[in-house]
Amino acid sequence: MSESVISALFVLLGYLCGSVSFSYWLGRRHDAIDLRRKGSGKLSASNVYNYYGVWGLVLVGLVDVLKAAVPVWLARQAGQSLEICALTGLAAMAGHNWSLYLNFRGGRGVSAALGTLLNLFPAGVPWLLGHLAAGRLVPRQAAAVGLLGIVTLPLLAQFLNQPRAVILCCWGILLLTVLKRLEGSHKEMVDRGPRWRVLLCRLLLDRDIPDFDAWISDDPQLEGHAG
Repeated sequence: MSESVISALFVLLGYLCGSVSFSYWLGRRHDAIDLRRKGSGKLSASNVYNYYGVWGLVLVGLVDVLKAAVPVWLARQAGQSLEICALTGLAAMAGHNWSLYLNFRGGRGVSAALGTLLNLFPAGVPWLLGHLAAGRLVPRQAAAVGLLGIVTLPLLAQFLNQPRAVILCCWGILLLTVLKRLEGSHKEMVDRGPRWRVLLCRLLLDRDIPDFDAWISDDPQLEGHAG
């Protein structure tokens, strides 16, 4: 088997592992609910936290980190280039965001990004975690604080003189994050307001309307009259 085929298989492995949604599995197994139809509508550790608290957040977060960290680690152990390892991690993040098993729905990929950084850019892990922790102090603006950490991640890698592949991987993490946020969570609402405001809210706040409480509510009529 040629080296290029092996490299492609590692990238594919990253995507397939990333596509496994443990937040969806937890909701189905624990309460027979579909988290895509609850709260923020995201299959992410943050939405799990809304329903199961800290234990759910930690459990799903750790497993989501591993589903990216393991494929990247295997690629490194197999002697794959730094570029292929980075692509494997980005593929895992893409799988988390657009799961093959869930009609290409998913979360925001932050945990998968952390798993990739563990292998390729360890200094980026406390950087992102610090922003995520700071966001918990202002939960209604947590998405904006988290985005700041991701936006500045490539600059941190550049400042610390990381290899080109690592810097490009950080830009890739930012690109996947922006694309997923702009796509939205497919949550049905009566009225979201002007399109430009919806896109701005998605990018900065990771929701379609400014009102956090109305957004995570399960009542579509309440959501539709918010913001």
